[in-house]
Amino acid sequence: MNLIDSFEKTVDLFPDKLAIRDDNFSLSFKELRNKSKSVSSEISRKYDVINRPVAIYLPKSNKALVSMIGALYSGNCYAPLDIKNPINRIESILRILRPLCVITDNKFFKILEKCNLKIDILNIDDIEPDSIDDISYNYQKCIDMDPAYIIHTSGSTGSPKGVVISHGSVIDHANWMIDAFKITSNEIIGNQSPFIFDTSTLDIYLMIFTGATLHLISEKFFMFPANLLKYVKNNQINFICWVPSVYINIANLKLLDFIKLTSLKKVLFGGEVMPTQHLNYWIQNLNKDVLFANMYGPTEITVNCTYHIIDRVYKDNEVLPIGIPCRNSDILILNEENQLCTTNEQGELCVRGSSLSLGYWEDFEKSNSVFIQNPLNTMYADKIYRTGDKVFKNEQGEIIFIGRKDFQIKHLGYRIELGEIEHSILSVFDSINGCVLYDDRLNEIVFVYESKADIPISEFRFKLNKSLAKYMIPTRYVKMDTMLYTNSGKIDRVKLKNNFI
Repeated sequence: MNLIDSFEKTVDLFPDKLAIRDDNFSLSFKELRNKSKSVSSEISRKYDVINRPVAIYLPKSNKALVSMIGALYSGNCYAPLDIKNPINRIESILRILRPLCVITDNKFFKILEKCNLKIDILNIDDIEPDSIDDISYNYQKCIDMDPAYIIHTSGSTGSPKGVVISHGSVIDHANWMIDAFKITSNEIIGNQSPFIFDTSTLDIYLMIFTGATLHLISEKFFMFPANLLKYVKNNQINFICWVPSVYINIANLKLLDFIKLTSLKKVLFGGEVMPTQHLNYWIQNLNKDVLFANMYGPTEITVNCTYHIIDRVYKDNEVLPIGIPCRNSDILILNEENQLCTTNEQGELCVRGSSLSLGYWEDFEKSNSVFIQNPLNTMYADKIYRTGDKVFKNEQGEIIFIGRKDFQIKHLGYRIELGEIEHSILSVFDSINGCVLYDDRLNEIVFVYESKADIPISEFRFKLNKSLAKYMIPTRYVKMDTMLYTNSGKIDRVKLKNNFI
């Protein structure tokens, strides 16, 4: 079984239903299939192979999604590229990826031509919309363990890592999501994440599996939160899964006081820690029957491996659990001796199960360093993924996220989690968003934040004295008019540290 098998069933059920809408065009499911098959035909005429990458150099759009599905129809996998990346980074990715071709359009064709590589470029604007060959599509040769897509993440050595996700992992995760959150064809999904991030996988495949309608909300709306909420309201969107920074900005501006979102039924968030105070603002300003859920999972785990449905009231200073394992995901919390942690004992979150990626594209050394043999199992091959995230399990059996192993610092002789400081600050101050960094050179804890109000340092210190030990209180505060964010909407800690430390 593969992803196109599922897509074909959905198209047969809902041929004329609206599938996707971007800033410029709308496509029904039948139109989406036909356009995708045209792209597939173009690929298959030139390359009679399967399970090779097809790179996509397009912004989030109908064209990009048509190209991705077209690559799958051809029996190959797709690899979205970031159009905002400098050309040398694109070259670095393509050099390792060695794709069959790169799909782009008239607007971005000339940029790709600057790549210092011999590579085929397929211009989607030149493909006739109905140029479908009467051929047996190669997707029928693919099985669930074959690669479906490759998402590139930053590597510690500076070289991007290509995370390879199989058809089976996506199928398993999508079916779990449909069951856990009762997703149907009535869902109208408001997509935030660009296709270069795995969170978009959730939105795309819920549409493909259920016949839901997918709105590809343009980045310009997320830059102006009031316009974003109006878009959600006007299009009757009822399902969203956004990064916390978006929710935080809307809560800080108190926009839900004025713009009522009566259509929303399911509100999910993940990718960063969601401050409880800002979540409570959303809960208080939406209908009582709205489902809220905290989702957790690195790219290597096919979107999510744990989740927590908000089923009780949390105080503003409480930490939200990342919850319990998703179906077919097993969570091991291991201490430094590779033994299972007891209740309330901190350790590294490790994952096993069908959600695991196939590893990194053409990097067995890196793959084998993090996808390792389960140390608790000496009887047969049993891979786990070491996430690098520190967690513990509370008395209710819920997993609590502490922070990245590499976000822990040693300051004045104390081991400190920067995430704990961030949570305290955002719980105390309700009109700011920011992050905590560490200046190794000056041995200073630094808080970089965005706020319309001028907050004296003395006020920070006075209020934080009540929730943090003295050695954990930042000594330097950097106010910005606009916070720096990554393309996925997360706070860009790397740029902030390079700019201010």
